Amino acid sequence: MSDSSPPASPIDEHLLKRLEADLIDGYDEELELELEDRNVDALSGQDEADPEGLRLARQTYFRELFRLQGELVKLQDWVAHTGEKVVIVFEGRDAAGKGGVIKRITQRLNPRIARVVALPAPSSRERTQWYFQRYVSHLPAAGEMVLFDRSWYNRAGVERVMGFCSEADVEEFFRSVPEFERMLVRSGIKVIKYWFSITDEEQHLRFLGRIHDPLKQWKLSPMDLESRRRWEDYTRAKEAMLERTHIAEAPWWVVQAVDKKRARLNCIAHLLTLMPYEEMAKPTVELPERVRHPDYIRQPVTAEMIVPEVY
Repeated sequence: MSDSSPPASPIDEHLLKRLEADLIDGYDEELELELEDRNVDALSGQDEADPEGLRLARQTYFRELFRLQGELVKLQDWVAHTGEKVVIVFEGRDAAGKGGVIKRITQRLNPRIARVVALPAPSSRERTQWYFQRYVSHLPAAGEMVLFDRSWYNRAGVERVMGFCSEADVEEFFRSVPEFERMLVRSGIKVIKYWFSITDEEQHLRFLGRIHDPLKQWKLSPMDLESRRRWEDYTRAKEAMLERTHIAEAPWWVVQAVDKKRARLNCIAHLLTLMPYEEMAKPTVELPERVRHPDYIRQPVTAEMIVPEVY
C-alpha cells in the first residue's frame, strides 16, 4: 500500500489556487507601498546602474521583511496575552522615513492592538493645557502597542526651531520629560524611542521626489520647506534633545536611515530584540459548516445600487 497522498480533487485544486491568489494579493500590498520609492530610485540612478544587483537586493528585502512581519505578529499576540503596554516613539527630520517604517510594522497587525497616533498641531484650547496632556489620552491600556508618529518631542524640535514656544518652555520641557517618561515606565509602560537619521543630501533628494510626484505632493507643507532652510537649527535642536532626554529608563536609539529599506529592516529587527516575546500557543481553528435553511431566499439587489464594473 502506497504512503503517498491521493491526488487533490478538482475542487481542492480550485480552492488551493484561490488561497494562493489571496496570499499573493496580500503580498501585493507591500509592492504597492514600494511604489512610493520609484521616483527616488530614478533620481539616484539605482534602477539603471545595476539592475541585476538591484533585483537581488529587492528579493532579499522582501524576504526579510515578510519574516520580520511574521515575528511582529508573534509579538502582537504576546502583548495581547500578557497585557503588556508598549509606547514606541518615532522622531526624525521631515522625509526621514518614519511613516514608512510605521506602515511596515503595522501592515499585518491588528489595529485594535497596534495603533498609530499622529496628532495635528494643538488647538487653541490644547495650547493652554499641561503640555503632555493631549498625549496622555493616547497612551496604551493593557495588551496594546501605540506608535507615535512624532510625539511630545515636537517641543524640542519643530516648536523650538520655528519659534512656536519660548526658550523657557523648552527648558521646562527638558526638566519635565525625563520625569514624565520615568513615571510611564514605573506605571508599567515600555517606552521605546527611535530617531531616524538622514543626511542633508538625502533629505534634499527626497524632497525633490515629493515635488515631482503628484501622489506625494500632499506630504510637502510650508513647514517642511522651511525646515530645509533651517537644517542647521534642527541639527542643534536634535543634538540638545538627544543629550538631555537620553535616560536609562527610556533611551534613544538612532536608526541610520539614508537607505530606506535597510532602515526599516534594522528598526524592526531591533524592536523585536527589546521585547522578551515568545510565540503563544493557539487553539486549533476549525471552520464550522454553514447552517442552511430550505426556506431562505437571498433577495436580489436593485441594479441602481450596483457599483459599475469599470475594470
